[in-house]
Amino acid sequence: MLLKTFRWAFAVTAVGLTAGVLYDGWTALGIVAILSVLEISLSFDNAVINAGILKKMNAFWQKIFLTVGIVIAVFGMRLVFPVVIVAISARLSPWNAVDLALTDKDRYQELVTDAHPSIAAFGGMFLLMIFLDFVFEDREIKWLGWLERPLARLGSVDMLSVCIALIVLLASSLTFGTHAHQHGGTHADKAETVLLAGIAGLITYMVVGGLSGFFEQKLEDEEERENEAEEAAGQTGGGGAPVKLAGKAAFFMFLYLEVLDASFSFDGVIGAFAITNDIVLMALGLGIGAMYVRSLTVYLVRQGTLDDYVYLEHGAHYAIGALSLILLVTIRYQINEIVTGLVGVVLIGASFWSSVRRNRALRTAA
Repeated sequence: MLLKTFRWAFAVTAVGLTAGVLYDGWTALGIVAILSVLEISLSFDNAVINAGILKKMNAFWQKIFLTVGIVIAVFGMRLVFPVVIVAISARLSPWNAVDLALTDKDRYQELVTDAHPSIAAFGGMFLLMIFLDFVFEDREIKWLGWLERPLARLGSVDMLSVCIALIVLLASSLTFGTHAHQHGGTHADKAETVLLAGIAGLITYMVVGGLSGFFEQKLEDEEERENEAEEAAGQTGGGGAPVKLAGKAAFFMFLYLEVLDASFSFDGVIGAFAITNDIVLMALGLGIGAMYVRSLTVYLVRQGTLDDYVYLEHGAHYAIGALSLILLVTIRYQINEIVTGLVGVVLIGASFWSSVRRNRALRTAA
């Protein structure tokens, strides 16, 4: 099962490392390997969240996520995205941005760094909304009950998560945006950029998340009506099976997953510049890492890990909350990627251990 699920990740690792050696010798192999580990450590929480969404989708859309989704994740976010950011921020054509990335790597890195405040604000707000909507929802299973119970009660206030997110954005733009990285441009420009990018992240979350939620609810209502009709007719066997999203519901859920993956990849792409400013090595290393995250997502779904270890999803969402705040802080301050990765690993590790202890207690009680 493990080998079957990760076979494509292993294949891409072999191809990626070989390509690195052919491109720039044995030093490149080490850089590609380090970038792969960086991406996996930063995106472990991404795999857990993805698995929670993917298990709701039918087999066809799971395949789309693993084929088309991989192309978007590996080539779109890890190779095309940094080039597009440079093209927009420096007002260059995409071809000139690619030429700059290959011929003047220092200038290219400088332009990506200059665009960091807007990237961090967009990704930070999108991830913050995911975290807030999770903690404000009243859930049957609670990990940190002392914290989650009062937050769930607060969640009954309409639009509270949006209000808090906007307050955090305003505070970030005034606190961090006015002292953001300066490579030309005024302080006020950066504060305004942070504010606009953050609002764009918030709108993206509300549109994509709202549409996927709407169609998911519609599908569940239809399923409920069918079950009621079967019960009225004296038939059995319709209830109990979880709804598998298809059609429009699955399409918007797929879009939601891709935007989510994009938000997670921001810190990896920016962090990669601490190791190399070579766009080819960056794409190879982060691409290998993205493949492992995808394979891990599938493994978690097929093994039913989230059902067995019920607090894992909680740990992943707390890691998302931490990552969103870290992204906003990096608008002004540099935070080492090891710290970012460790925060996620520690939170998920703690939630996993709590799940193991819960399972043991239940077995003992039985």
